[in-house]
Amino acid sequence: MANKGLLLVLSGPSGVGKGTVKSAIVKNKVFPFEYSVSMTTRKPRPGEVNGKDYYFVTEKRFKEAINQGELLEYNRYVKHYYGTPVAPVKKMLDAGNDVLLEIDVNGARKVREKMPDGVFIFLTPPDLHTLHLRLEHRRTESEDVIMGRIRQARKEILVMQDYDYAVVNDTVANAVDHIKAIVDAEHVSVKRVIDNYRKMVRED
Repeated sequence: MANKGLLLVLSGPSGVGKGTVKSAIVKNKVFPFEYSVSMTTRKPRPGEVNGKDYYFVTEKRFKEAINQGELLEYNRYVKHYYGTPVAPVKKMLDAGNDVLLEIDVNGARKVREKMPDGVFIFLTPPDLHTLHLRLEHRRTESEDVIMGRIRQARKEILVMQDYDYAVVNDTVANAVDHIKAIVDAEHVSVKRVIDNYRKMVRED
């Protein structure tokens, strides 16, 4: 009995390690999932392929997509728009494939509004001191910017109440194990399989 795929939304404050955790899931083939290709207005970088790395569009086309409700979520970073097209996500889910979105808390909030049946996982640091150290180790931002991110993280951590699960990223391996356990449990949750059994009973 085939089930619809899970929309897995991995989110959390900046610097918590969302990208690192997702990369570990991919590298170790922890569980199968489909990539959601984002749409952007920035120009392709050398080696990037349209439709594989991003859907590269004009700002006019992006705004049309916003107005026509074609995006699950979107944001603007450094003069460029980025967003998640809804049609490919729904197509993959309907085919029974899990889809993983790694996005910030604002994007996750927008996705929750449009697809509330997704599985929303909040990745949190063990404590704010650890988060500060991780941001410092990036060596990409000034101390003032880092402190601004810490202040923002204090607010974002409280948004955890809007998620289904909280996973502490104390180590990447532990975080990955917990996310794998969540995915396994969601696949056999009654709310996701009950319709199949209702159909089976009616057919008998």
